[in-house]
Amino acid sequence: MKLILWDIDGTLVDTDRAGERALLKALKETAGIDGSLNDIDYRGRTDAFIAREIFKFYKIPFSDEALNAFMERYLRNLAAELSATTLGKTHPGIVGLLEAIKARPDLAQGLLTGNLKRGAELKLSHFDVWRYFEFGAFANDSHLRNDLGPHALRRARDHHGHEFKVEEVFVVGDTPHDIECAKVIGANSIAVATGHFTAAQLAPFEPTALLEDLSDSAAFFAIIDGQ
Repeated sequence: MKLILWDIDGTLVDTDRAGERALLKALKETAGIDGSLNDIDYRGRTDAFIAREIFKFYKIPFSDEALNAFMERYLRNLAAELSATTLGKTHPGIVGLLEAIKARPDLAQGLLTGNLKRGAELKLSHFDVWRYFEFGAFANDSHLRNDLGPHALRRARDHHGHEFKVEEVFVVGDTPHDIECAKVIGANSIAVATGHFTAAQLAPFEPTALLEDLSDSAAFFAIIDGQ
């Protein structure tokens, strides 16, 4: 059995920046600041990391209570933003791939995402693909993305009763952080240029495989199956 671990934003779905708008509304509601994310390194980061960077950049006093209040506001706003947008979408080939993986008994799939678990559920439910994922690792586990891999492997083992060898694990994502996260646990990485990084920008980070998008299911499964 092989394990496929999916990133969400830029890989599975495009939420039309609903998450960004939800964060900025939370900033306004909790700190009274009309801000932007232009000077914050947030692509490929976890929600918890981004929140900490927002606090730091805008010099907001930090505490666990303040962080929790901010994240609660973010999640409430995220639900509203997703409901309001009409431009979001799943990326090319995603639904067909998820369905094909689900149909193969030799493959398992889960999430390895920087989203909070509730945020992941909101986003993927909006596009009717949450039903494909029964486990994963989330920003609730750590604000550092490179910490998430072991949580995903443990939950995959517990769910399937199978100890996945790292060479049988494939992390699919659209940022250099996804590639790095895979390398930390010794897993394979499949980088896709469907987010904010082009294939040329992703190539220097040396993913196991690099695709423009996931519309060619045969190419994807050739990587998974080692053909």
